[in-house]
Order: sequence, then C-alpha cells, then structure tokens
Amino acid sequence: MSHAVIPALEAVFTVGDVARDADVAPSAVRFYEKTGVITAQRDGGNQRRFDESAPCRIKVAKLAQRVGLTVREIADLFADLPPDPRSQDWGRVAAELVAEAERRTAELRACLAEMQSGGRLCESVDRIPEPPTSPGCRGDHVRSSG
Repeated sequence: MSHAVIPALEAVFTVGDVARDADVAPSAVRFYEKTGVITAQRDGGNQRRFDESAPCRIKVAKLAQRVGLTVREIADLFADLPPDPRSQDWGRVAAELVAEAERRTAELRACLAEMQSGGRLCESVDRIPEPPTSPGCRGDHVRSSG
C-alpha cells in the first residue's frame, strides 16, 4: 500500500467519501491506492484517510484509462504531482494526455486505412509501422487463425 506523508488535518476523507466524490466503488478507491494512483495515511484506528485531491486524481485516472493508459502508466504520470496539485500541475497532465490521445488516434487511423485498403488483411498488418512504445493495432500479443 502507498502511504504519503500528509499532514493529519488534510488527510480527512474516508474511502467512502472519496468513492462518492469520484463516483466509483469503495473497492476502486482501494485499488487506486494499491497501484499508487492515490495515497493514503492511516489514522489512529488504522483507517485510511485521503487528502482532498484523491477524488480528482481518480476522475483524471478514469479519463486516462479511456485514453488507453494502464494504471501503472497513470501512477507514473501522477508521480511528479505535488500533494495539492494546482491548475498548472493539472495542465501538464492534460497536455500529456492530449499528446498520448493524439498519438493513439493517429495510430488507429493508420490501422483503419490499411484495413480499408481492400488488400489481404494479413499483408496489410505487415505494412503498418510498429509504434515506438506500444503494440498498437498489430496485435502481436493476440494469436490469430488467419
């Protein structure tokens, strides 16, 4: 579990509070904590307490997942955020998400163009350049029957 050094007065939100504010199940809050997307502090009764940025971080994480980032990539993206992110901090995160979404969109458009080219699909796949950071639409991790 990830535990941040958060002043006790700031870490006042329970798992239930964060879940409600982020519109997720309490189990999702615990999952995001376990994976490093959010951090918690334990109170005297050994209950998790989160700061006020936790619901926002989860909402942004859900958006980043829709863009296609893994939870590990999201945790890495958030690693440089201060405990109380300001507008410019979220602006940097937004710029990185936009760039990644645009890169993935371009990759998907190239895949679509090849699939619509009318040639043999297996040959089309061979013509699609491999992106530098992800398997993209090539499907190297998926077994195909032809």
